Amino acid sequence: MAGRKALIVLAHPEKTSFNHAMAEAASSALRDKGWDVTISDLYAIGFSAVLSRHDITGPLKNPERFVYEEETGHAWKEGRLSSDIVAEQKKIEAADLIIFQFPLQWFGMPAILKGWFDRVFTEGFAYSMASMYDQGPFQKKKAMLSLTTGGMGSMYSPSGINGDMNVLLWPMQRGALHFCGFQVLAPQICYSVRYVGPEVRAQMLSAWRSRLGAVEQEKPLTFIPNSCFELSWAGGYVLKREVLAQQEGQQHGLTVGQHLGKAIPPDGQVRAQE
Repeated sequence: MAGRKALIVLAHPEKTSFNHAMAEAASSALRDKGWDVTISDLYAIGFSAVLSRHDITGPLKNPERFVYEEETGHAWKEGRLSSDIVAEQKKIEAADLIIFQFPLQWFGMPAILKGWFDRVFTEGFAYSMASMYDQGPFQKKKAMLSLTTGGMGSMYSPSGINGDMNVLLWPMQRGALHFCGFQVLAPQICYSVRYVGPEVRAQMLSAWRSRLGAVEQEKPLTFIPNSCFELSWAGGYVLKREVLAQQEGQQHGLTVGQHLGKAIPPDGQVRAQE
């Protein structure tokens, strides 16, 4: 839609890779629909994945004991973050939709992308203990993962050797994106890219372009709202007793994380539920 802005955060070192092709396909499809698209190619810009005191300019609040989250939180409030962090934060602030394009490595993000989250999503800017999950700062923004795997789709099933893809996605989608308030769209997953032929890859790219042509109408994944949790006697937030009571006799748990010792809901992290 006209006036909408998208950010593609790309984490792959090889420009001839399928991940780069996916990023270019996304950029092209969105621009054709009137989106203003920015690509943040982390390898091309030499983004550092390492947390350090150099992420803060000026004196530390506590030079005797360096607590990264506290120092960067203060630095964000006071405009003292390093220029590379500020540049990425400005891209996020401007974006209505963020797509993370990367290869699944060791069941998670590549180190450079994980470092991007660690450094860019500073306290105050991306979250606070008073504003997290559905109350997070990015409630009006949408985000989605677009990832490739080496293994076949069947290997990431509940009976597959790599385990359920829903479980692998939970830390990234709930623990990072939704924690900061994002409306999380279903992931785009291209399985076994290295082992399929050019025709199949072309079909994957076509399906991706087609999906993004109507991405504005997509419903986000469902997560349990903050209102279903209460402060427990031990000091942590847990599901309210009335919510737990409603789940008695149910075959599945509520989510991957709040499964209540039951079977995980099928595909809750892979596609939006009706």
